[in-house]
Amino acid sequence: MSSDTERPVTKATARTSERGAATRVALLAAARETFVTSGFAEAGVTDVVARAGASVGSLYHHFSGKADLYLTLFEEFQARQTQRTKQAVQEARAGGESDPMRLFVAGARAYLEGCLAERELAALFLRGDGPPGFEIIMRDRLRQWAKRNATLFEGDEGALVVVLTGALAAAVSEVALSEDEDASRRLADDVLAIIGQIRRPTERP
Repeated sequence: MSSDTERPVTKATARTSERGAATRVALLAAARETFVTSGFAEAGVTDVVARAGASVGSLYHHFSGKADLYLTLFEEFQARQTQRTKQAVQEARAGGESDPMRLFVAGARAYLEGCLAERELAALFLRGDGPPGFEIIMRDRLRQWAKRNATLFEGDEGALVVVLTGALAAAVSEVALSEDEDASRRLADDVLAIIGQIRRPTERP
């Protein structure tokens, strides 16, 4: 078969792939709006596809169902948050910062800013209205978060990492679930200021 014959097939395949990717994005955007508006339990697959202008068949082509949509939104949000915190810590290090507490605060600030930037989505995952077993995923993610935080500190400072991560997790919940954005920002600043005053066990008061 000549290359002239093959080329239109390749373009058609690319267009099909692009349409599939666009449909997936539309379904996730619709799921986000539907879950935020109605809650996970009350939302239906038909609500999502109607909002996306797609078909039920296309949804099941890309996702296994409503729970898969929810978990995909969660994983993509967490990936963005991880990127935000990594970038903030890297920029702080590039600026000459080496103190673990200040690096932690830099990452924590970026994480909280991400929650403020995507408040509706962050709140969705904290309301307790998720698919069965989601609370286990959240606990596991918190443990992973603590492990990442621990890499900023040298030596055996497990208790400190637990305290810092727990404090930040509580702040994330309050910031995301508050209906007052200005109050949320003030709370985030206050929490970070307090965390910044915590002394490591190896430091003198």
